[in-house]
Formats: sequence, C-alpha cells, structure tokens
Amino acid sequence: MADLPVGEKIYGALEKSSWIRRMFEVGTALKKEHGEENVFDLTLGNPDLDPPLEFFDTIAALIQERKKGAHGYMPNAGYPDVLDTVGRLVSATHGVEVGGRSIVMTCGAAGGLNVVFKTILDPGDEVIVPRPYFAEYGAYIDNHGGRMVTVDTAADFSLDVDAIDAAMTARTRAVLINTPNNPTGKLYREAELAALGALIDARAGTTRPVYLIADEPYREIVYDGLEAPPILKQCRQSIVVTSYSKSLSIPGERIGYIAVNPSCAGADTLMAGLIMCNRILGFVNAPALMQRAVAALATARVNTQAYTKRRDLICDGLEYAGYRFDRPEGAFYVFCKSPIPDDVAFVQHLQRYNILTVPGVGFGGPGHFRICYCVPESVITRAIPRFKEALDTLPKGTANS
Repeated sequence: MADLPVGEKIYGALEKSSWIRRMFEVGTALKKEHGEENVFDLTLGNPDLDPPLEFFDTIAALIQERKKGAHGYMPNAGYPDVLDTVGRLVSATHGVEVGGRSIVMTCGAAGGLNVVFKTILDPGDEVIVPRPYFAEYGAYIDNHGGRMVTVDTAADFSLDVDAIDAAMTARTRAVLINTPNNPTGKLYREAELAALGALIDARAGTTRPVYLIADEPYREIVYDGLEAPPILKQCRQSIVVTSYSKSLSIPGERIGYIAVNPSCAGADTLMAGLIMCNRILGFVNAPALMQRAVAALATARVNTQAYTKRRDLICDGLEYAGYRFDRPEGAFYVFCKSPIPDDVAFVQHLQRYNILTVPGVGFGGPGHFRICYCVPESVITRAIPRFKEALDTLPKGTANS
C-alpha cells in the first residue's frame, strides 16, 4: 500500500465508510434515475424545519451593528458575556449552579466531543458507550488515541447500569451517553441516570477521574409530556456537550457548547485543558456571529409540535404496514426491527421501492434499521404504502416471526 495517496488508517476508514453517508450516495443515484420526488430519503438527520423567525431577525440586527472587532478573535472559550448567558441557561436546565467559567463555546456538538476527548484521553484509554450509538462516536474517540468499548442496553434500549459497571477497567476514562438517543429515540430516565452517576462518582476517590459525558443535541425534542432529566444534577463528574443544530434547526452553522459540572475533581485544570484543546485542534474559537446570536436566542426553539405530528404519522403508518419498533420518546428517528435477520439486505430491499434508510449495523444495532422523519409530511405519507409493499413482497419464509 506504499502508493496510497492517503494514510493506511484513513484508507481503511474509507473502505468501511459511514453507513449514513453511503446511503446518501445511493440516494443521489436513485434520485437521478427516478426523479427526486419519487425517492423517499429517510437517511440523514438534517432538520427540514426552518429556524424560528427570531433567528433571522437576530442575525440581521447583529450584522447591522457593525461594531469594531465584532468579527475578530475573542478568548478561546468564547465571549465572556455569551459564556455567562449560557451558564445561566445550563444552571436552570440542570439544577446545578454553573457560571460562565464552566462553559466553552464550540463548533457544534461534534467539535465539542472532540475537544473533550482530546483533553481527557491518553493513548489506550477506554470510553464506554451503550449501543446502539451515534455512528461517529468511534471515530471521535479514536481521533485522540482512545478505544470505544460498547455495552448492550436493555430490550427497550434503556441503560443497563450493571453492564456498564462490568465493562469498567483501570483504563476506563469516561462513559458517553446520548439522550434522547440517536438512533433509537430513547429518553433515559432520571432513576437510571442517577444510578449511573452514583457508579461514576463512586470511582472518583479510588482511581483517576472517570467522567459521565452526555451528548444532548436532542434535549429539546421530546414527546408525550416527557422531559429530559438534568444530567449535571445526577453526577459530580459530569460534562454536557450539546449544540443548537436541532433546537434552532441550524446544523450548518456549527455552534454548540461544553458545560462542566463545577464539582468535578480538578475542574479548573479540566477547564484549562478544554480551552487549550479548543484552540490547538484548529477550531480556535466557535464562530463569533453565531455565539452572539445564540446568546440572544437563549430561550428560542423550533416548533417541536411538527416533529410530534411526524412521529405519529410514521409510527402509525409503520404499524399499519406490519413493522415492529419501540415508539420514539425523543429526537426524530425510529429504530425498526428488520423483518429479516440481515438488516443490510433489508435496507437494500427497501431501495427497490425507492425508500432510503440506514442499516442498524452502522449504529452497533444489527437486526434493525433507522428511519429519520425530519422530512415533509408528504414524504412520510407517500412512503408508507411503499414500506408495506416492500414487506409484503419479501420471499416467503424469510421474514422474522
């Protein structure tokens, strides 16, 4: 492989490439062949809802200010007034007093997670991740010399704290959770989070710190009167990473933050490390304009009722068509059981009916496939008959009982 134009590690990663992106490429070819309106693309969590009107008004007003230095460098953690505003919001949300000194503004949640792992991991350190999990976690951890250790969740995708406990070793540095969860739509309950927090905090005095890292970009998208529990309140050794990509429907703007529980062991050193890593990873700082915008829009949200309606449309339709799944409690994904054991083969079968989904194997959940319903309602309603046709035309004897 001496003549490879890229490193061997990256070449191997390209060979395996993300299932989500792979399905995107398949979709591009299908749309070219059949017309975009005849292909039901349910692969990518790219919100189709517009940002709230206040977002556009705020951006317009900020641009018109034309303050000297408004688009220059600022402290690597972010503008002090923005940090204070976000700190107050985090305090109210998580039930722990968090000042601006415990916040780092980041280039989205993905940037934030990379900053956290760069800061806390030594080569060979382990990060425990419940499965199914967001497909990029392994890459983020590997970026900084770590190793992802996956553990099963319960049958309903809730946390199995005993399994996490059993997976812990002397090299465990963090437990990474994502709630509401991508791909399952599961919302972890306060009791299970409290049990996990107690497990992690109990290790603080016996070994080097282990952290509970919560990836929370879907915190605001929950259904049926549920609320996402406060993570920082459940665990002293906790770090929350989130973004405004879903709550304001601005994923392309790449803006989010890290919030550290001030009770973390060595919190000042941890914060100094996070701020330095935000710089040396090449992010330098989060986008200046977006920092000021999200601070001004601290309580603004997209209309999540639209997602509730779509959730009900897709779930009712899938039930009618004969599919099995746990109804999502948050986010905008359904993690369906594959009607045949090979989820990749079934996803390919769906493509014959111009339906694009992602196989569960890409999320550490083989035997399932993920449907993303942040798409227009018309796409969902027109896709349901095709889902039924795809299930009805499976060769006899191949479907799971």
